[in-house]
Amino acid sequence: MKTYILIFFTLFTLVLSKSTNAQSLENCLQIAAENNPELKAKYSDFEASLQKVAQVSGLPDPVVSFGYFISPVETRVGPQRAKIGITQMFPWFGTLKTAGNVLLLQSEARYSEFLNSKNELYMQVKSAWYPIYEVNQKILMQKKNLEILKSYKSLATSKFRNDRGSMVDVIRVEIMLDNTETEIKLLEDQLKPLTVHFNKLLNRPDTVLVQVEQELSLAPLSLDYRKDSLLLNNPQLQALDLKLQSAMEAEELNKKQALPKFGLGLDYVFVGKRTDMAVPDNGKNVIMPMLSMSIPVYRAKYKASTNESRINQVSISTYRIHMENVLISTYESAKFDLEKATKQFELYNRQILKIDQVIRLLESAYSNSGKDFEEILKLNQEILSVQIGKATATKSFYLALAKLDYLTSKTE
Repeated sequence: MKTYILIFFTLFTLVLSKSTNAQSLENCLQIAAENNPELKAKYSDFEASLQKVAQVSGLPDPVVSFGYFISPVETRVGPQRAKIGITQMFPWFGTLKTAGNVLLLQSEARYSEFLNSKNELYMQVKSAWYPIYEVNQKILMQKKNLEILKSYKSLATSKFRNDRGSMVDVIRVEIMLDNTETEIKLLEDQLKPLTVHFNKLLNRPDTVLVQVEQELSLAPLSLDYRKDSLLLNNPQLQALDLKLQSAMEAEELNKKQALPKFGLGLDYVFVGKRTDMAVPDNGKNVIMPMLSMSIPVYRAKYKASTNESRINQVSISTYRIHMENVLISTYESAKFDLEKATKQFELYNRQILKIDQVIRLLESAYSNSGKDFEEILKLNQEILSVQIGKATATKSFYLALAKLDYLTSKTE
């Protein structure tokens, strides 16, 4: 009795430690968001674009000039020796604000593109997680099948020794045992590239062990997966909307840049004293305020820039229609895959129960008569195939769900 208790406690400890060491998909998503190099690059690109706003929102640098009269200009109050001046140009009213809006909208579009990249990364992580789950399930089922086949071999051998069974039954089981052992090894080899791919998405060493859930059931669906959520929340469409607004602001900016620019300046002239006679204000320096205006005579460049902005608006609007079509088409395909996987999962559950009942009846009959052993083996392989199909349907369900999460920008 103590031995059984010790075995049970050991198995319970192993299961408990395995479950506590198992990684959460949510934790992996967080690690990917923090460590993925491509996502980091996208965010740095967004931050860099913000710095451009300040670059265009400020006034142009003032111009300081200095002149020295090689031949002094004689005036009534004395000769002009040198001149120093400063000039500040001012664009048309609202030009700087509009220029800042153009780049600010572009920065917001880049942030939306960053969000789309993050959602896409989440989809990639999930799409790499669930195939690992599927392969692990297949390995688990094949190992269970291996134990069942060993028990069948023992039973067939016992029947043969008692002249109540055939040696053919023993050989059949041995062939299936060999196939099952080979399949387990192949599945374990299949896990290696899947693990490497998953770890690279998280930007961590290839050898980190990926432990997934032992068994998954299908998750209930919420209203967040409706088509209107797709068109309302998708960052790709939001980025295009912002780019369109930026192109419209750029057109307005071109109009303002085609208007005159004004300049305010101040010249200070150094005047020497006259020595030949005494005059009022002798040698008094001169202060001269100035007002200047640039006249945009060459208008071809402004016209071309305006046409460019309008063509960009048409291009962005047309591409947005294309993206809506692609997203809706992808949404419908993913929704079909989700419904298909759900129906397959439910079908496989029903089939497993029925096939298991038949196997139990045939096992009982074989124990008594030694007949129908081949049928037992066939049904055992059939239930294994159905169990594997259930695991594949579970994977397909969550892959389709991951795609819907991406399309509708659902990250929780």
